[in-house]
Amino acid sequence: MYDIIIIGGGPAGLTAAVYARRAGKNVLVLEATSCGGQIINTPDIENYPVEEHISGYDFGMRLTNQAKALGAEIVMEKAVDIRLNGNEKVVATTKAEYTAKAVIIATGSASRKLGLENEDALIGRGVSYCATCDGNFFRKKKVAVVGGGNTALEDALYMADIADTVYLIHRRDSFRGEEATVARLKTKENVRFVYNSTVTALNAEKRLKSIEVTNKDGSVSTLEVNGLFVAVGRIPENRNFAAVAELDESGYAIAGENCRTKTPGVFVAGDNRQKDVRQLVTAAADGAVAATEAVKYVNEM
Repeated sequence: MYDIIIIGGGPAGLTAAVYARRAGKNVLVLEATSCGGQIINTPDIENYPVEEHISGYDFGMRLTNQAKALGAEIVMEKAVDIRLNGNEKVVATTKAEYTAKAVIIATGSASRKLGLENEDALIGRGVSYCATCDGNFFRKKKVAVVGGGNTALEDALYMADIADTVYLIHRRDSFRGEEATVARLKTKENVRFVYNSTVTALNAEKRLKSIEVTNKDGSVSTLEVNGLFVAVGRIPENRNFAAVAELDESGYAIAGENCRTKTPGVFVAGDNRQKDVRQLVTAAADGAVAATEAVKYVNEM
């Protein structure tokens, strides 16, 4: 039996592993895809304390190695359920079951789709949810980025150095993301801002050829693009754990700043938690808090 099982190997989960190991607890981290979380797709982190510039990949790998060096066990398996056995928590994955005294759910969130016809069929054929992953395929071509938060702004900035033309499409007349990034975008001659508009159709043959954009006044225009990068928000990955963690109407786990869920011994940390600010630094903070609370819970058992 483990003292603490952490579901998710992103910044929140790995920070929790670091804190739990430093408290002397044996820790298992379960990660479905790749350690480091979504931050590994960010080309340049500029807003994390101490590090003026670091790539998301380097940040994720350094945090992973730190957790491993402290003795955290990392297993690449997807957790699909948590059930209670008295005070013990049984975490089921697609391959096995593991038991712990406490569990920290740090599963983050997945990309939200536009919900358009052909969207799924065009993934990898012009539609992408990760500019840093797929941007190089569109070098010297025309692309569009849709969204108004930091991810959309960063994607547009990244693509401005690669693509011939970048359309940045947002449903409002101002962005939710950082003003500093907006200011940098406005200095890019190849970035075109499309305000008060939504993408309403994808036109393709075998690959994406153009997109239909509808303005809030009802007018419709067609933009010829080779690529569309969708950055319209995230969906929290909490569905499998609703039995132990209460979720709000958007699917985020309801927990206060102490990261405690409705179930004693089950905690939540990171972007899948209900909160106002979702940044790298707040994910790390959640991980530290959740681990501290989990250690306290284990010690009191």
